[in-house]
Amino acid sequence: MQRWMMAAALALAAATAGAQTLPPPATEADYLPVNLDEARLGQLLFYDAILSGNRNISCATCHHPRFGTSDGLSLGLGEGGKGLGPDRVADPANLPEQRIPRNATALFNLGAREFTVMFHDGRIGADPSRPSGLRTPLEDEMVAGFASILSAQTMFPVLSQDEMAGHYGENDVSKAVRTGLITGPGGAWDLIAKRVAAIPDYAAMFEAVYPEIAAGRAIGFTDISNAIAAFIELEWRSDSSPFDAHLRGEAALSGDAAEGMQLFYGRAGCSTCHAGTFQTDHDFHAMGQPQFGPGKAARFESHSRDTGRFRVTNDPADAYAFRTPSLRNVLQTGPWGHAGAFSDLRAFLRHHADPRAGMEGYDRAQAVLPDLPGTKPDWAIADDSAERALIAAAAADAPAVKVSEGEIEALVAFLGALSDPVALKGRLGVPDAVPSGLPVER
Repeated sequence: MQRWMMAAALALAAATAGAQTLPPPATEADYLPVNLDEARLGQLLFYDAILSGNRNISCATCHHPRFGTSDGLSLGLGEGGKGLGPDRVADPANLPEQRIPRNATALFNLGAREFTVMFHDGRIGADPSRPSGLRTPLEDEMVAGFASILSAQTMFPVLSQDEMAGHYGENDVSKAVRTGLITGPGGAWDLIAKRVAAIPDYAAMFEAVYPEIAAGRAIGFTDISNAIAAFIELEWRSDSSPFDAHLRGEAALSGDAAEGMQLFYGRAGCSTCHAGTFQTDHDFHAMGQPQFGPGKAARFESHSRDTGRFRVTNDPADAYAFRTPSLRNVLQTGPWGHAGAFSDLRAFLRHHADPRAGMEGYDRAQAVLPDLPGTKPDWAIADDSAERALIAAAAADAPAVKVSEGEIEALVAFLGALSDPVALKGRLGVPDAVPSGLPVER
């Protein structure tokens, strides 16, 4: 509550003063250094389905450059899905057990030093006080060797039965996860690392990149993660947009984009949370977003709710709060919202301007949900007035801002100025083939 009171006060102060304070431009110092050979190795691993339990899903399945490093779906289909992007559907011969509970996040600028928490709920973050340097749900299972928080986040998708590991009992990785074997010999990470190490081309590349491996150390899962992180850091660094040029004094924004920038950093109050060089305060806010899908629940739980940051902190003040996303290349990363509730960015902005009114007027046709029979009903929370009331109550202090349709268009024009052609194209691109010989999703 206090955060939103402060946000509203800051927005009012900015509007009253008529002032516009822009963030500083990104510089080389804002980013971690990248080893190009390590990034090239990571490129192949990112697009290689060898990392998934059933060898049928790569990192790119849910984070593909064709869809702004997301997947074009509100809630993705991992194991049991086939196809790519909005064309991905459930495989009748191996139906998913459920949808992935949250929208696939974009990968732009995750190599910037200020990104020290990951995921919609921030469940993994840098923590120098811990032996691993990380705070994660795995706690004592964590191991040293992850080069960055970005590297460490890769441990979660490969362990998720719905994302990459596969259904329980289907393969060696999913069986290890089911029995709680994550680290150490025979653990899920060890099994994945051994698969990769058994491929001669990969073995040679790891030896060339990491001197310790050339000296005889076995390839570990952390090496795989570090290489993938290096690729993401290089490939989707995004600081070449028209807005970046404006901040550097190279080419000023004009027309609707300039008007939208004035709104964003002024009366509309967007920059209160979408602050700083990358348009995020890295904090968590309850914004009254529609909730659908399986929710963030354990298999033994029957509910479909997603209480966001509260699941990490157990602090009631964090109920239904989600991390402020960076807005770089935001026009290309829809659907928008932690559940991907909006496939129309203008509709999302209208809702965002007045979440309480938006909750009641939400159009379910905005959701991009491939048919998935036989699982939890998608609209259990949305159909429950008590559940909707809890979400609305958590967002009670979110400031409502009146914006006209013309101002919505101006805001969209400004958000378009955050599109970076260099990052959207990528620097290394999609490889023609990967060392495992498995198909590459293009």
